[in-house]
Amino acid sequence: MKIEAFTTLVAILKSKTMAAAAEKLNLTPSAVSMQVKQLESYLGQPLFDRSALRVKPLPVAQELVDVIQPALARLEELRRRSRPTIEGHLKLGIINSMQPTLLPPTLLQLRAHYPGLQIALTRGKSLALIASVKAGQLDAAVVAQPENAGSARLTWHPLLEDQLFLIAPPDEEETSATRLFAQYEWICYDTNTVAGRLAARYVGTHFKARRSTIEFDERRAIVSMVSVGLGISVMQLAEPSIFASYPVRVLPLANSPVVSYSVVCRKGDGDSRANQALLSVLRNAAEQIGDRYHFRVS
Repeated sequence: MKIEAFTTLVAILKSKTMAAAAEKLNLTPSAVSMQVKQLESYLGQPLFDRSALRVKPLPVAQELVDVIQPALARLEELRRRSRPTIEGHLKLGIINSMQPTLLPPTLLQLRAHYPGLQIALTRGKSLALIASVKAGQLDAAVVAQPENAGSARLTWHPLLEDQLFLIAPPDEEETSATRLFAQYEWICYDTNTVAGRLAARYVGTHFKARRSTIEFDERRAIVSMVSVGLGISVMQLAEPSIFASYPVRVLPLANSPVVSYSVVCRKGDGDSRANQALLSVLRNAAEQIGDRYHFRVS
């Protein structure tokens, strides 16, 4: 019996449904169902009541979680315990927007706790970095997670979440997004990026009266153009230094999309002590910048 099956059961009871657990664990629903059946076969009794439309856990499922969860927590603690013997070389990709915020605390912690672990950095866009991880050219990457990120070859570890906002010229007094889109040109962020696709779909759905002839892959250029009154844009606020240099008015959007930043690695690679050390440091760094900036920690 694999330990992952017990971890899946814990996630199901916490998330309330198998579908929610599958999403949290980045597994397919069929994989979650298979692990549950393996547990039931191992125990020789059902863990869930499947007689109704909605599958419900039986008391024995909670009993099993109560027994196994302390052991799982202890195992995780043993795996993550700092050892100066963790060393080697890892190739880490990271998107541009995460470099000024997430990278400094990550490197400081790695230097302090794992001096023997050397990190080679590669910058790039999310989709290209994900492809490099899948091809084995990178050990891991910090990226904006695509909505359809399902791949049996990859494992995702959520770090942070960032909402999309409407940015307008700093002296603009109008607060209605609909009227702003009718008044200004929409400067579109690169639709080859995860955030750009989310923004474009949201704008296309909610604002029929819009004009857009400009699309850029450089966020600083977009913010600078909005700052001087050339248009408006929809983007995340992941790089505070840009907005300090180019003042804009930031307006919330109703039901705004959320960009999820995650660490992606190949399935199996994340079990190595070096990768576990890197992931632990990235999570700690994410908690630090989540407190300092406007991110939500995943």
